[in-house]
Amino acid sequence: MTAETSQTLDRGLRVLKLLADTDHGLTVTELSTRLGVNRTVVYRLLATLEQHALVRRDIGGRARVGLGVLRLGRQVHPLVREAALPALRSLAEDIGATAHLTLVDGTEALAVAVVEPTWTDYHVAYRAGFRHPLDRGAAGRAILAARRGETDSPGYALTHGELEAGASGAAAPLLGVLGIEGSVGVVMLTDTIPDRVGPRVMEAAKEVADALR
Repeated sequence: MTAETSQTLDRGLRVLKLLADTDHGLTVTELSTRLGVNRTVVYRLLATLEQHALVRRDIGGRARVGLGVLRLGRQVHPLVREAALPALRSLAEDIGATAHLTLVDGTEALAVAVVEPTWTDYHVAYRAGFRHPLDRGAAGRAILAARRGETDSPGYALTHGELEAGASGAAAPLLGVLGIEGSVGVVMLTDTIPDRVGPRVMEAAKEVADALR
């Protein structure tokens, strides 16, 4: 630190870097230890960062990077979508269903990229910007399963009629992308999702995760 720098700003930036380097977030105590400051300082830093949506805290109190970090640069969000689009296009065309990339925004799931198939007679209309609770819909459930570290699941989530009557969803979480919680999935008008769809969304999720690393 020099006379020209701000200690508080430096600590805030260090908090963001620490959170960006973990998939599961950090507690106030963990941040306090890593920063070498008391818990009161950490609480103040987190409260300020939360006001700007740069940090969010989950139900368990663990701090994570917020989507406000993406909004800092107007080109960052489009870059995330651009990185995901090839895999989403391939998924939509292969399955014949609307494919989407969904990220966590606070307690909600936010669709940030959507691709509809070109060859089907009909498909579900699903738009970028669509929000829903994390505990409803395949996209959110896949994210929550990854957050809990569930290992007894097949690696993807399947739902029916939770967000739209008659529509089913399949989604797999993004894994290994520091600072981002999200999923890749499809939504289709069917009562029963074909067996191959689950593994296929897992493949697409891996492709998107590789593109975002």
